Amino acid sequence: MASSGWTSGCAVVLGGVMSVAGLLAVPAGAERLPGNVRPEHYALRLTPDLGKATFAGEETIDVVVTAPTKTVTLDALEIAFQTVEAEVGGKKLAATVTLDAAKETATFTFAEALPAGKVELRIKYTGILNDKLRGFYLSKTKRRNYAVTQFESTDARRAFPSFDEPAMKATYDVTLVVAKGDTAISNTNIVADVPVGDGTSHAITFARTPRMSTYLLAFLVGDFECLKGESDGVPIRVCATPDQVQYGKFALEATEYTLHYYDTYFGIKYPMPKLDMIALPDFEAGAMENFGAITYRETALLLDESHASVDARNGVSQVVTHEMAHQWFGDMVTMQWWDNVWLNEGFATWMEAKPVEQWKPEWKVAEEVTGGAQGTLNYDAGKFTRAIRAKAESREEIEEMFDGISYGKAGAVLDMVEHYLGEETFRQGVHNYLAAHMYGNATAEDFWGAQTATSKKPVDKIMESFVAQPGVPILHFGPVANGKVTVEQERFFLNEKNRAGEAQHWTVPVCFKTVGGAKCEVVTEAKQEIAVPEAPFVFANAGGAGYYRSQYAPAEYGQLVAHVETDLTPEERLSLIGDQWALMRSGQGKVGDFLDLAQAVAGDASSSVLDLVSGQVGSVETRIAGTDAEREGMKAWVRKTFGSRYAALGKATADESPEQKRVRAQLLRLAGEAGDEAAVAEAKAITAKWLADPASVEPTVAGEAVNVAVHHGDAALYEKMLAVAETATDPQVRSEGLYRLAWFHDPALVKRTLDYAVSGKVRNQDSAGLVAEELADRDSRDLAWQYLHENWEKVVSQLTPESTSGLVGVTGQFCSAEKLTEVPEFFATHKVAATEATVKRAVSGIQDCLDLRAAQEGNLREWLGKQ
Repeated sequence: MASSGWTSGCAVVLGGVMSVAGLLAVPAGAERLPGNVRPEHYALRLTPDLGKATFAGEETIDVVVTAPTKTVTLDALEIAFQTVEAEVGGKKLAATVTLDAAKETATFTFAEALPAGKVELRIKYTGILNDKLRGFYLSKTKRRNYAVTQFESTDARRAFPSFDEPAMKATYDVTLVVAKGDTAISNTNIVADVPVGDGTSHAITFARTPRMSTYLLAFLVGDFECLKGESDGVPIRVCATPDQVQYGKFALEATEYTLHYYDTYFGIKYPMPKLDMIALPDFEAGAMENFGAITYRETALLLDESHASVDARNGVSQVVTHEMAHQWFGDMVTMQWWDNVWLNEGFATWMEAKPVEQWKPEWKVAEEVTGGAQGTLNYDAGKFTRAIRAKAESREEIEEMFDGISYGKAGAVLDMVEHYLGEETFRQGVHNYLAAHMYGNATAEDFWGAQTATSKKPVDKIMESFVAQPGVPILHFGPVANGKVTVEQERFFLNEKNRAGEAQHWTVPVCFKTVGGAKCEVVTEAKQEIAVPEAPFVFANAGGAGYYRSQYAPAEYGQLVAHVETDLTPEERLSLIGDQWALMRSGQGKVGDFLDLAQAVAGDASSSVLDLVSGQVGSVETRIAGTDAEREGMKAWVRKTFGSRYAALGKATADESPEQKRVRAQLLRLAGEAGDEAAVAEAKAITAKWLADPASVEPTVAGEAVNVAVHHGDAALYEKMLAVAETATDPQVRSEGLYRLAWFHDPALVKRTLDYAVSGKVRNQDSAGLVAEELADRDSRDLAWQYLHENWEKVVSQLTPESTSGLVGVTGQFCSAEKLTEVPEFFATHKVAATEATVKRAVSGIQDCLDLRAAQEGNLREWLGKQ
């Protein structure tokens, strides 16, 4: 959700005095304000001109000055100041303004010192409605322009001069002057709407907000239309452009359910007078948790219920629940500074599954959460991971905090602690934390202090060990003797060659599976003997919630495998499979042994298990198989193992559960992409029906069928997908058509997709995704990489800076010695802001792949020979 990029300053005239700003583009480098002046209240009156892409602003800021000063420094970017004055005790003092483009600040200098105490700052200025999807910007449809906002993390300063730091909370009065036929949306409800001037405009004023951070303010202007509902007495709206609003019904139902769920869970009522959910045509983040006015990409909020798949419904539901969780975690209680952004994102990631699991238990969301955690564990086992809490001072450092660690790892660690404490104890700790910091700011210590006091267990030591240091622990369990086992822990690396530095160990809650449930012990030492509860076998991650890898002695592992399909839950199977994959990756196992395990669970009834295994099998083909013969050998094994299971399913019946539909769809994809002729033929037949009428086919299976057809598609099918991308009214279908253009393998079609991505016909938010898809695919990678070299300026001109940075990360999927050299060289001369760590991770990822192939390719060849 955070944006990064370049800013250019401008020269502005203030009362006849020229104030100099940088006239050249400089890297954005937001820095912390002095802290001697703090805001209490903002009054904003903004008049956007959607045709000219500009806006005028009038602003009054009530501040408290801690000591007499002649200068006030606040954040401002792409702002042209007209007048600035302070009023103290009825006396007005004019200011000159000096801009620092590098620091993104404006300093007001007064002829005499402002006294300590309350001061009123009055500012008149103008700004631009930019095309970079940040700050106050233009969002466009074929019919008209809209003015919308995205302020996280440091872009409120593009819309109004402000103290743009999370701890600088204040209240807000917002008035928007808009065209007669337009409406406006902000954080609170409308309290006044009056004509302006000759009646061609009207001024919409909103109720005063509670104390909140600048990045959570929002205002949106256009002809939005809304569906209305309510929950627990709170008015709820789902809003969109007039042609899209009919697709908001499902999101409205999800919102109504979730608001009541959260009111009950947190024991603190939703704190705003209304809740709006607004879908925007142009929006870089998936969604943004503005207090009381949450904004979304259209595809993250809207869908046509007549042909939406289970995954599409689940996806919309979890984006809604994630952003709504932020209304408590992040909005009402906000992290003190961006180094603790996990207090926002980790909490919302952990929380998002809970209401959906209760609302739609047939979707098996808890299994999906455990499956997703396997990817996070692998991400965190790389060479260039970071601690959950890390240095974040500049704009670039802040924006790099919005990654798999702040979201995935923090959420998984919270899940582990909840499992250790028990749901009710953890919930009470959450309530106590929120109640203690309502409308204020908090730190990591505040959270785990509340949990420790509530539970009387060492949550502070557990969480500090996982928050303050990088990486993943692996627990080595020795043979069980006399009811006890020796546990040794160390930091785990997917590539053991990355091991360096001092030894690490964690305070880890280890929960053993028992006949009746689980028994937890806390491991605190590098080597420790602990009791093992009586059970038919030893499994040290009951519920699959532990944020660690496990390795067992041979006899104990053999017993465990014998019980894998009969006595482990799907979450526990996911954990075991993830561990064995990781151990193979690190050289502590053979790829052939892992594939034997994959074959053993090929008939699993859990779609999450099948999804995890299919992804790992795909990685064997793309990362370990180094020759065409080895790749074909893998495809033949997939056809034999999964194709036969798909054939055995027979025809679908009307009473299949969502889980059975998912499994059917996954098996069709696996068999079809591996070239199973019957599966490919069926996929093409389903695709023809889907193209004629998406509502005519079962949507969950149809989604994967279209993927298979495209995988084997020709130019004629490409034309049909392009038509879907350009003409479909359903945002989900339109997006599916667009991204499937990147899955055709014909080189001519790959080139065509790349040209299309940067042609200006694709929204900025999607252009990078298309290019990234081509870079990620082994069959199109080289062509896309060459295209990037030859067309870099063209690519960059069409993309936002943040989406361009995503292209850096995907190069970590390359797997050749040439790319190991080319990637860092290319990005050393083609700079992308906020990607220093990303480049390092990408290069490390390439090296990891080369080492993995060198270590495992021989074993894969041997294993394939036996098949």
